[in-house]
Amino acid sequence: MDDMTALPARVRELGRQSYEPVWRAMQRFTDARGETTDDEIWLVEHEPVFTLGQAGKPEHVLAAGDIPVIHVDRGGQVTYHGPGQIVAYPLFDLKRMKVGVREYVHRIEQAIIDTAAEWNIHAERKEGAPGVYVAGAKVAALGIRVRRGCTFHGLAFNIGMDLEPFHRINPCGYQGQEVTTLSDLGGPSGMDAVKPVLLENLARQFGLRLRTEAELPDLSLAA
Repeated sequence: MDDMTALPARVRELGRQSYEPVWRAMQRFTDARGETTDDEIWLVEHEPVFTLGQAGKPEHVLAAGDIPVIHVDRGGQVTYHGPGQIVAYPLFDLKRMKVGVREYVHRIEQAIIDTAAEWNIHAERKEGAPGVYVAGAKVAALGIRVRRGCTFHGLAFNIGMDLEPFHRINPCGYQGQEVTTLSDLGGPSGMDAVKPVLLENLARQFGLRLRTEAELPDLSLAA
């Protein structure tokens, strides 16, 4: 797809943030957007947090300890977010893209698979268990919500992080699910090396023309 037909999308680098203010800002953005609102991708590194999806079972949180647990409005069970993990929130109008929800998930997974391939890491999807895996170990989790045809929430890609908190939960509701990081698989440990590759692959999958905003908008993160 050339630049004349690609859809414009803004990239927002939010830095390191607590989870809940970004979640609420996503909700507000999705509720306020109209038919002509450009799509966006928010990139963030969260402070340590466990999030439990709409159908999430509290018993999958085995021992949260000092890490907060937040019930949220995405699909899926429990996962962990923390430093060293790229969290990307695609805020897309699927109606305008003419992409169904199943295809949307498939394309996000493919973008992650193609990103891992940049470092000769063979990643794959698993039938019935959204996310991306390497030799059975989960390297990226997905949890999405679609409201009025528009997406929020997104993906969490483990780059160079402490995996200990995953032992405090049944990741995504699966007891004993092994979790890994890109750096443990031979990829880089720094997120700055991975972000542009992931963005390029997301842009390719969804036919986007990305532009990074020099300044962040007022997302009312403190609201």
